[in-house]
Amino acid sequence: MELQVARAFEAEALPLDVTIVMPCLNEVQSLHHCMANALAALDQIHRKYGLAGEVVIADNGSTDGSQALAASLGARVVNVTRKGYGAALIGGFNAAYGRFLVMGDCDGSYDFTDAVQMIGKLLDGAELCMGSRFKGGIAPGAMPWKNRYIGNPLLTGILNLFFRSGINDAHCGLRAIRKDSYERLGLTSDGMEFASEMVIKASLLGLAIDEVPATLSPDLRDRAPHLRPWRDGWRHLRYLVMLSPTWAFGLPAVLALLASATILGGATIHQLGLLPGKGYFGDSWVILGGSLAALGHLALIMALATHLHGVNQGYRKMRPLLKRYGSVLTLEAALLAGAGLLVLSGAGFVLTGYNWASGGYVALPSVLPITLAAALGAIGCQTLMGGFLLAIIAGHKAQIVARTVPAEPVIAAPPLQDLAA
Repeated sequence: MELQVARAFEAEALPLDVTIVMPCLNEVQSLHHCMANALAALDQIHRKYGLAGEVVIADNGSTDGSQALAASLGARVVNVTRKGYGAALIGGFNAAYGRFLVMGDCDGSYDFTDAVQMIGKLLDGAELCMGSRFKGGIAPGAMPWKNRYIGNPLLTGILNLFFRSGINDAHCGLRAIRKDSYERLGLTSDGMEFASEMVIKASLLGLAIDEVPATLSPDLRDRAPHLRPWRDGWRHLRYLVMLSPTWAFGLPAVLALLASATILGGATIHQLGLLPGKGYFGDSWVILGGSLAALGHLALIMALATHLHGVNQGYRKMRPLLKRYGSVLTLEAALLAGAGLLVLSGAGFVLTGYNWASGGYVALPSVLPITLAAALGAIGCQTLMGGFLLAIIAGHKAQIVARTVPAEPVIAAPPLQDLAA
């Protein structure tokens, strides 16, 4: 077999192009099959594209002898002390010598020869290539029905809705990525949500994503898989929301502000006599409208803060609208706006108090004036504090937007002696 599989001590002498990374935790039952399959894939890649490769087993604390077996079968073993599926893959990716990275489970469920086409896609210009089990085929018993028909389609649909990724199977465990693209993403998830994080951040940064069919077979172990569908499904879902300021904060903010404007605007028009009658919104609705105004404004601040945090961390691009008006998005502007709103609020309270006093301290006929004054005061205070929050996120700089554009991340290669098994 014309393989060019390197171990750690050979890495400097032998240039490598492809690294197949498998996370491993007590997988001695399936290692023989997975290693043979991965080496066969590397042989096909070498013959088809002339690329040399290696297999890295990212061991997450196996106690069944998986490390020694993997090394005897031709793998380079990297011991990863941080626990979790994502942590193991990150450790393996960071230790990889190839410029193209392939990830796949160590349980025999994926066919690594499906990754041959993925490498071809990367050579053609893709930066991330996903496998699709729904296009490639799922063998009977390979995927529980709730994952196949509920969990995976639902989570993939939400991911595509939130981030416009346009992929068919967001949770396929067989995929390939350029190492320089991986380094741009700055992935951090320790658990199963690593799979979503990779796709989300690649979509946010505009990486070229392609997809090829991948087959899924029943795993070769006689024990339950590490995946816990309900727990890991919830972790994926909450992660999708956490990485989407628009859906977590922006959309609720818009809905709250629209409802508030409808209620308070309608009540004000009728109270000023611009429309006949008392209108639809009485005091109870007016109080709700004031609360929604403050809530919507707070949600907008949170949406902006989380968006700028993503830009600062390097996995999100600055929105063009923020770039356009970046010169006025400063701490000083927020402080002036907040102070102005507090002045208006104070004037509203003074006017309300004057009317109350001039009427003999009898209960006022409407709560609209004091509700508007209270809402303006709350929004003013939130603007003052929000300005400082955004300035802190910007790196303790008053120019909120201009300072959130980060430099390209630099990831140092791990020392060679720390990688050898």
